[in-house]
Amino acid sequence: MKLMSEASIAKKAEAVKNVNAMLTEAQTAIVVDYRGLTVAEVTDLRKQLRDADVKMMVIKNKILQRAVEGTDYEALNDVFVGPTAIVFSNEDPIAPAKIIKKFADDHEALEVKGGFIEQSVKTLDEINEYATMPGREELLSMLASALQDPMRKIARAVKAIADKEDEAA
Repeated sequence: MKLMSEASIAKKAEAVKNVNAMLTEAQTAIVVDYRGLTVAEVTDLRKQLRDADVKMMVIKNKILQRAVEGTDYEALNDVFVGPTAIVFSNEDPIAPAKIIKKFADDHEALEVKGGFIEQSVKTLDEINEYATMPGREELLSMLASALQDPMRKIARAVKAIADKEDEAA
């Protein structure tokens, strides 16, 4: 019997270590309560997340609490109650917040409990603010458009000068 409990303790310690590593590597992690969502809704949410290269895991609260002990994320201990899922991304810091907010707007049962963005614990208001920001692709598109406008003006001016010279000749 004692061997079984030592094996169990070792297994739990390994789980805590893995969750700690996952959180340390993540750019963003949003803690949600998924209670009340149907299986189909959770499947749809997971698909949307997967399409954006974002992962969702259901993790026991005790493991989460132990995994954040002594880290910058210890302030999240208060949100590790009830059914808890972690939505996280190692790449895009805003994608998890955007997808979760959009899904929560359409499904009242999904509740954002807290999280961190760009490795800094944020309030619910801050998470919502990040969720409304343009994504990486949108920002790149806006930048490209902003850079093209002056170039168009220069091209038009050069063409006007060339046309004027052609008329004079």
